[in-house]
Amino acid sequence: MPEYRAHFDAVVEFVNGGSLRADGFRIDLPDRVTDPLTVGRLFVRHLGLALVSTVRISDLVVVAEKHRGSRGIETQPIEQPGRVVDLSHVIRDGLVTYPGLPAPSVTPHLTRAASRAHYAPGTEFAMDIVTMIGNTGTYLDSPYHRYEGGADLAGLDLATLVGLRAEVFHVQDATNRGVPASVFFDRDVGGAAVLVHTGWDRHFATPAYSTGAPYLTVDATEYLVEQGALLVGIDSLNVDDTESGGERPVHSGLLAAGIHVVEHLTNLGELPPSGARFTAAPPAFEGFGTFPVRAFAVVG
Repeated sequence: MPEYRAHFDAVVEFVNGGSLRADGFRIDLPDRVTDPLTVGRLFVRHLGLALVSTVRISDLVVVAEKHRGSRGIETQPIEQPGRVVDLSHVIRDGLVTYPGLPAPSVTPHLTRAASRAHYAPGTEFAMDIVTMIGNTGTYLDSPYHRYEGGADLAGLDLATLVGLRAEVFHVQDATNRGVPASVFFDRDVGGAAVLVHTGWDRHFATPAYSTGAPYLTVDATEYLVEQGALLVGIDSLNVDDTESGGERPVHSGLLAAGIHVVEHLTNLGELPPSGARFTAAPPAFEGFGTFPVRAFAVVG
């Protein structure tokens, strides 16, 4: 079923004085609501405003758009129950994930033709060797990636990697590269996998992927740590701004707090704002900090 959102300007006055103005505001709609009175009520509910006297809605336009997670709106299920959405990029020989880092190389250890001499007639196998940096494809950073004394991949608790409540923030039309803390204020992110959908995955494995990429701001990092998020994922080049110098405040802050980081996700646009379950488990690799994951979400 189609989903709708309202675009409008609003002026709110309060019974105890004062007012609030919003220009170009957008909220989810339960259906194709077009009357300003109903949109005004949904606007007040979404913001959680108390002691409202009047709400004036103007320049109202209703468009068919996927919901973003407005409070108080019952979203229509857009996925079949239990549908699995793959959130990982495909890894192949020669893939460049992060510019400047080596691409994976796949070479045969035992070819199918050579294996026939070792097995019964009609039985053959292929065994290959992969030479690969951990930062390949869609991968997870453990605290050990940033801190010598941090937990390595083998030391991670599976309960913090499997079936996490996913809160997905669709910011693909944001006007600034840095995603601020205020984007996350409208939902409970404690104990959740916080997934940031920027749409930058459309550039993956192309020269455009490495410049101008969205990232998280320092205040967003501090907020997610304070609220107790379990994992933070992004479909962009990096959670940090790689064009601001060698500092990595987002990695440093999240990993110091034991919050896992998953970068280079894809297909986040297929997920609803809330309600999915996210999994991204790497192998239990001792003394290793970063490794590819098969990240996915179950919707319904």
